[in-house]
Formats: sequence, C-alpha cells, structure tokens
Amino acid sequence: MNAGAPHMNRVRVGGGSPTAHHDVAIVGAGAVGLLLGCLLARRGLDVVVLERRETPGERTRAIGIHPPGLRALDAAGVGAAVREASVPIRSGVVLCEGAVLGTMRFHGEPIRSLPQRDTEALLAARLAEVAPSALRRGIRVTGVRDRGTHAEVFVDGDAAIAAAYVVGADGIRSTVREALSIEVRARRGTGEYVMVDTVDASDDGDLARLHFEPAGVVESFPLPGGRRRWVARVRRAPAVLEPRTIATIAAARVGVDLEADAMDRPAAFTARQRLADRFAEGRIALVGDAAHEISPIGGQGMNLGWLDAVHLDRALAAALAGGASAAPHEAFDAYAAARRRAAIRAMRQAAFNMAMGAPITGMRLHARNAAVRVLAVPPMRGALAAAFTMRRL
Repeated sequence: MNAGAPHMNRVRVGGGSPTAHHDVAIVGAGAVGLLLGCLLARRGLDVVVLERRETPGERTRAIGIHPPGLRALDAAGVGAAVREASVPIRSGVVLCEGAVLGTMRFHGEPIRSLPQRDTEALLAARLAEVAPSALRRGIRVTGVRDRGTHAEVFVDGDAAIAAAYVVGADGIRSTVREALSIEVRARRGTGEYVMVDTVDASDDGDLARLHFEPAGVVESFPLPGGRRRWVARVRRAPAVLEPRTIATIAAARVGVDLEADAMDRPAAFTARQRLADRFAEGRIALVGDAAHEISPIGGQGMNLGWLDAVHLDRALAAALAGGASAAPHEAFDAYAAARRRAAIRAMRQAAFNMAMGAPITGMRLHARNAAVRVLAVPPMRGALAAAFTMRRL
C-alpha cells in the first residue's frame, strides 16, 4: 500500500471487520487496467488492481501501438522501454492481385509493433516499481456496489474491497458492467479472421502490407525478433485451425509461401463492434473493452482503451482532490461523454476498414479499388494516415 496516499481511511464493509479503503480499485490487469494503475500510482494515489488470472497470458494478441497510445505509455513511464522492445511500422502499401493501389507513410512517430503480452509485462513491472503491492493476481471479482460514500468490490469468499472509486477494466465479458446492469448494443461492422505469427522471410522491413484481394484482405505486419504477423479475412473460421490452413490462404491469395513449421499456434477471431449504453454509474466507471468492443486488428481496441485511461486518470485525480465535499456522482460525467464519442468515431473507422477488406468481386471490386486509389493520393492520403494512426482519438 502506498504510504504517501492522502485519501486512505478505514470503513466497515458488509457489517464485517474493517477493510482498507483504497482511492481506486481497478478490476482487470490487462493492458488498459495496468496502464491506468501506473498513471494513478504515479500521482501518489492508493490504487489496487485485481486480476482473476494467476499468471499473465502467453498469446501475442494485439501488436499495434499508435502514436497517441505511445504518449499514454510515456505518461505511465514505460514509453522508452516500449520503443526499445518494439519495431517501427513506418509505411504501408495496399495491393490487389499484385497491383499497387496506394501507399502511406507515417510521418513523425511511427506505429510500434510489440506483442501485447510484452507490453503488459512492461506495464506490470512499472506498476511494481511505483506501487509494489498494487497488483493482486488470483482474485475473482463477483460483483460491485456503489455505497454512496464509497464503492465495494466483492470477491470470492464473500469478502469485499472498498475504494472511493471503482473502474471496470475487465474486458468484453465485464463482470463490473454486468453487475451494473449496463447493456451493450451491436453496431455496424463485423468479420471473421484467422491470424498467425511466423518467421519473416521477406525483405519488407518496417513495411505493413494490406492485400485487398477478391477473396478477402490479407495483412502482414512486422514483429520484433525477425517475425511477422499475418491476418486474413475469411467467410467462416474453420472448425479446426492448423498452420497449413493459413499457409494455404497466403499462397492462394497473394502468392506468398509461408512455412507452416515456422508458425506459432494460429488463432481465429471475430471482429465485432459493441458499445455500452453507459460508461459510468455513480462511483463506478468502465474503461477499454468493458465499455466498447471494436475490431482488434492493428491494436485499435487496446489503444482506444489507453486513451480512455488517460482521460479517466485526470477525472479520478480531480475527484479525489475535491475531498468529501465533491459531487462523487458527477466525477465521470465528462469522461463518459467524451470517450463514448471517441469510441463511436473509432467504430466508424473500423467498420469502414472491415468493409474495404471484405470478400468482393465484379464491378464492386473495381469500384472499391478505384476508391482506394483516390484515398491514397494527397490530400486524402494524409487524412487516411491520421485515421490509421488514431491521431484523432
């Protein structure tokens, strides 16, 4: 516990013995929850981060770190470490059936590529530096409640953890959101994808490739350690996904020979768009995937969640600085309104991207390719690059 935290006191929970009262309790130690924990701890606030998993996840998951997300990591104190561990993506090319439709160059700070597990490890290490006892693993949260003067997080065994404010950073199947009876609604944009990380046998370097093929988009991005990620749109994910499945797709659509023996375990996922009706209620707020689910390709969801965390960090600091006389039920109003608008903008962009990469033939294919060519020339190219790098969120 942070000895310098100015807002600690003791409260009774559920009629039982006194429980430490934290400034903020964060449910979920993914990339977003860890970043928010680091931001709050750097302010000297008493924060606890509760995570169900005993150990960190091993899958690479999201890899794209966009310039606004990198600034958030800088604020948390891990930006330099992320730059050192990651590889840059400085440019991109869009192709169809071997023909170049357009190119983009990301001027200034490039997109960085780093597996999410590695980013989370850096954030967890940073949190351990600034708040050694903040991260608690193996804690399964079963519910939350706003008590008016504080909020409670219920965990296995009927215990409770009290805090001035609670944040649900517990993903698309959020227990916190469910406990608040907040509905999520589907929005436009969905698609089925398969992906795999493998040895990079190309000479593409820091180049991202987007093959807008008739059978569906095939994308590839550089990874650290001489590896590369391949993502392909499919009409329906196969019931059994093997490395040779993705190798066959890459060979058939873009003529690239991927070695199945050099691949990590492949994965299939559904990119969908869903938005929570509310991002906050009383002393409890939602952040990241708990508030909005968007396409994870390119790290869009992760970066959007980090920008949520930056806004939420400021909102929480202001609320806690106001003391007991502040209006706690209004602490998240501005945050919720601003970040809901940002999520809607991000979903529109993700839906557009998914539509551009969907299977398409005939005249529609020609019209799509013509549109890509228009978007790839000034001044549209600059606007498109800004959208892809999430500079407007």
